[in-house]
Amino acid sequence: MAYIDFVSELHESTKRDYLDRVIGNDKVECAKVAKKYGYDYWDGERKYGYGGYSYDGRWRGVAEKLAEHYHLEAGQKVLDVGCGKAHLLFELTQAVPGLQVEGIDISHYALEHAKEEVRGNLRYAKAQELPFEKNEFDLVISLAALHNLKVFDLKKAVQEIERVSKKNSYIMVDSFRNDSEEVNLLYWQLTCASYYSVDEWEWLYQEWGYTGDYSFIFFE
Repeated sequence: MAYIDFVSELHESTKRDYLDRVIGNDKVECAKVAKKYGYDYWDGERKYGYGGYSYDGRWRGVAEKLAEHYHLEAGQKVLDVGCGKAHLLFELTQAVPGLQVEGIDISHYALEHAKEEVRGNLRYAKAQELPFEKNEFDLVISLAALHNLKVFDLKKAVQEIERVSKKNSYIMVDSFRNDSEEVNLLYWQLTCASYYSVDEWEWLYQEWGYTGDYSFIFFE
């Protein structure tokens, strides 16, 4: 298990007004809407989620880093747990022509509006109940998804990722290293169900038998 950061540069390129997130709108109502993971969450107003999540190539750099680090080759299989609109999966197919990709998500809207080139490789499924065989994938990734699960489902999801991976896996979730980042995370999030510090996440991974790689994004 190793800490490897593929995403911070992309995450830090977005500026966030944490106080406005709390006082500018009824955050409780916004969170209720966001947790439906429908149009409003993906393509509605920013107060409900992404504020518009159209393809713009921003995930290409992350895909190239993943491909290089895990030595991905044509014919290998990659699974994205919580793939959303599958922009990253599409970029992986561009970075590694011939790569086989699959994705799962609980958002019907995201799956229906996913990148057309990989839409046929996506399906509805829960992270804690992956519909795949043991050791089926050369790489399993999950970015900014698992923190939306309560701890009992989170444990199952982490262990499912471990089960379906031949060897390599990578999980990225929201976390915090100090009081300031914890407050900012609580202000900004809309869908999180698991709030843990870095050392708590690392302890949980070890307790649950996770052997893959991991990283976090922070709200500084």
